[in-house]
Amino acid sequence: MFDFTILTDKRYVDPPVITEYIQNILTEDQLVVDELQKRGYKALRLSWDDPQMDWSTTRYVIFRTTWDYFDRFGEFKEWLEKVRSKTTLINSEALIMWNLDKHYLGELQRKGVNIPPTSFIEKGETRSLKELFEQSGWSKAILKPVISGAARHTYVIEHDTLQELENLFQELIAEEAFMLQEFQNNIVSGGELSLILFNGKYSHAVLKKAKAGDFRVQDDFGGTVLAHEATEDEIAFAVNCMAQCPELPIYARVDLFRDNQQNLALGELEMIEPELWFRRDPMAVIHFADALVAIVNP
Repeated sequence: MFDFTILTDKRYVDPPVITEYIQNILTEDQLVVDELQKRGYKALRLSWDDPQMDWSTTRYVIFRTTWDYFDRFGEFKEWLEKVRSKTTLINSEALIMWNLDKHYLGELQRKGVNIPPTSFIEKGETRSLKELFEQSGWSKAILKPVISGAARHTYVIEHDTLQELENLFQELIAEEAFMLQEFQNNIVSGGELSLILFNGKYSHAVLKKAKAGDFRVQDDFGGTVLAHEATEDEIAFAVNCMAQCPELPIYARVDLFRDNQQNLALGELEMIEPELWFRRDPMAVIHFADALVAIVNP
């Protein structure tokens, strides 16, 4: 019987070629496995869709680098429904399903959390992208799916780009819901902060900055990651976001920035498989293991 199973994507199980990006994944996951084993727990790492795994043989399942779930959402959802009765998921299935769909941002906004001006566009919408954009009154916007990751189908919308995206938008909105958000200038100029919390308590933070000429801060697109010492107001904002969730996450990443009015705003909450940058802070994986052990030994 295993105590913990660390979940990854099958592309990152014994990869034939190890790039810097893949090495970061391997390092992050191994730090978790090593810390848990150091504490006397039996831990292994494998792909979430491993066909040989009997999920009743592990007490807890921890989502770490399952970075293909948003491209295989139907399979992933079926897998969740099958596995949830055989083991304990961390974070919980209820929290995962809530966090999968970015409609949660609207829910948090109704609870007083500041988010960028946002319009949710439901699947099957018949209005054109041009109509939707012009109704917003914004000069520039971001279009992205409500279920996504790694900037999948994420586009900058301006008046002179509407026509070239219109046909693609009509194809996409027939299949899934999207969100339109006012473009946030400070993300480009100042970057986006990621605060990491375990059991609702602040652990560490990084600042993500896009490369010149881009708006995407992910390192997949050439962004850089810098150490950041979070301020009291940034920590308080992140802790409040956790308090507004349906249940307290064991681990979460709060992405925030200064909006166009210079107020702190929530970009996203990441509670399924967030990059947590254990490799950048020697105490981070210890804080994570402490949160996990608190579940095992309440």
